[in-house]
Amino acid sequence: MYSTAFLDLPPMQAVSGEVHLPGSKSISNRVLLLAALSRGTTTVHDLLASDDTRVMLDALRQIGCVVDETGGSTVCITGLGGRAPLSPAKLFMGNAGTAMRPLTAALALLGGEFELSGVPRMHERPIGDLVDALRQLGCQIDYLGNDGYPPLRIAHAQGVPALALSAPIRVRGDVSSQFLTALLMALPLAAATQAVVIEVMGELISKPYIAITLQLLARFGIVVEHQNWQRFTIAAGSRFQSPGDIHVEADASSASYFIALGAIASGSNNQKEIKIQGVGLDSIQGDIRFVEAARAMGAVVTGGPNWLQIERGAWPLQAIDLDCNHIPDAAMTLAVMALYANGTTTLRNIASWRVKETDRIAAMATELRKLGATVEDGADFIRITPPARGEDWKAASIHTYDDHRVAMCFSLAAFNPAGLPVRIEDPKCVAKTFPDYFEALFSVAQVASTRIPVICIDGPTASGKGTVAAAVAQRLGYRFLDSGAMYRITALAALRAGLAIDADHEARIAAMAQTLPVRFESDRVWLGSDDVTDAIRTEEAGMNASRVSALPAVRAALVDLQHSFRRLPGLVADGRDMGTVIFPDAPLKVYLTASAACRAERRYKQLISKGFSANIEDLRADLEARDAKDTSRSVAPLKPAQDALVLDNSTLTIDEAVNQVLSWWQERQPFAASAQG
Repeated sequence: MYSTAFLDLPPMQAVSGEVHLPGSKSISNRVLLLAALSRGTTTVHDLLASDDTRVMLDALRQIGCVVDETGGSTVCITGLGGRAPLSPAKLFMGNAGTAMRPLTAALALLGGEFELSGVPRMHERPIGDLVDALRQLGCQIDYLGNDGYPPLRIAHAQGVPALALSAPIRVRGDVSSQFLTALLMALPLAAATQAVVIEVMGELISKPYIAITLQLLARFGIVVEHQNWQRFTIAAGSRFQSPGDIHVEADASSASYFIALGAIASGSNNQKEIKIQGVGLDSIQGDIRFVEAARAMGAVVTGGPNWLQIERGAWPLQAIDLDCNHIPDAAMTLAVMALYANGTTTLRNIASWRVKETDRIAAMATELRKLGATVEDGADFIRITPPARGEDWKAASIHTYDDHRVAMCFSLAAFNPAGLPVRIEDPKCVAKTFPDYFEALFSVAQVASTRIPVICIDGPTASGKGTVAAAVAQRLGYRFLDSGAMYRITALAALRAGLAIDADHEARIAAMAQTLPVRFESDRVWLGSDDVTDAIRTEEAGMNASRVSALPAVRAALVDLQHSFRRLPGLVADGRDMGTVIFPDAPLKVYLTASAACRAERRYKQLISKGFSANIEDLRADLEARDAKDTSRSVAPLKPAQDALVLDNSTLTIDEAVNQVLSWWQERQPFAASAQG
């Protein structure tokens, strides 16, 4: 997962390959709560690992459920089975509506003393209609802040008075279907001796999500009948019973982004399609009907029981006018697809967007306009007209409002016809439902290597270029290449193979260098399964690296290996010839330098801190000798690239040097002004 302040997506062109989706958030949190209310142990397979499921699991532990997470995506829940939950308890629900609302209803009926709170946005999401319905039963629920909104206090130790069930429970259905879902999942607790009836006031929105709830209730032994989605009856004698094992379907809402990708991006590598694993056309999730909307816009979608395949059909896409009540979450993806359509797209009946993780109608309208679209929005609709011509698109920094779906939707704008990059602010917000979303996107996205940005940081030995480059890469979420380590690793591998580092063994060392399995992970360097971080950081390893770099055939062998690190979303490469030889087209080249005295002092402190003996004068003499050798060698001599920016960090801290490089990088971005605003 990318946890950077922002993530810059370079312009992308095509997609191909296969994506395995995470489990459905809606199904995951419903299953967890139903398992918690049931008798017996439920083994939940393919559970979504996300912020929303994490807060639910933590809450279930607090109220007395046994939660075993030792099986990766498999979790075992031993439910309360009629036992009273542990209380008092203070439960933090983050921004998870699928946890806050159903758990509120369940705890109110189970009895006890609880406080439920969340992030500031959760305290802006309405819950009053659910609380009103629960108060009809005699539940004691108080608002700890603004009336109608969390945080809440439940103080209802004795359960629900039986007389309160003599009349139907009434709840509004036109604000959020989660209110009805919460009641449907909790009220079986009160249906031991008599049927419980729920009546929906007004039009029930998001019926497909209620259908998911009913199907899952049936898996846990609860039968619910409904009349035209307005009156729901829970049978008398209802008891939650664990099904033993249950599998969580992949998230159909998450599938919408990759369905859209297949519709807007051309194929590549002789492949015309993208394949989605984990959810199929027979999904129980309402958002699978996004397929119908995508087909109406021009996508070619086929599928089976657990897979979908998408390729681009009509192009440009066809504008649509659609009532989106049945796909409220996935409909957000249509708003960005509208940027690629041949007219004005209107999405209607989406009032529920206003009370989600953010006001999604306002958010989508604001960010679409940044990209050059003409947008009209109202209480329950949004109307999008795309930029008239490719050149009318604008580079934009997308504010994501701590809303995972905003972030994922607008990643699709990176396929724009103008070839402009797109910045996604706060990319880690996707952790709510799809922590590895951007990794999945990059695994299928295709882009010309010349469009993948590279920052080169070159400089002499001990100038701090490796430390600065690694920090810049971390701040940007880019890949990192320590080219000096490549030479050190090659030298280490040669010596381990019994090869002297000289011209006589140049061909054999070069052949070995072509296939070195090198990777950089965090602050560690790996050669295959061997962590060689410490082995290549010695003074001797540095000297051996200089000898290797003087062998032309070895340098040539390592060029392709270094080029292979240029992958999405970008690369920061440090070394001595990154900007002059390896990546001469890099949009930013920095030559980092410092005086020999300063570098010797830094190296001395570094060695002493690791317990090595050192002489500062000897270190300085060695550095000066290596500088002379590196700058005078016939192959790729050490020197700044013609267009490099020279940064003398003799008096700078690491943070100051990193910030200067990042400042230079920001100045080169087309959305720098909007990002600062």
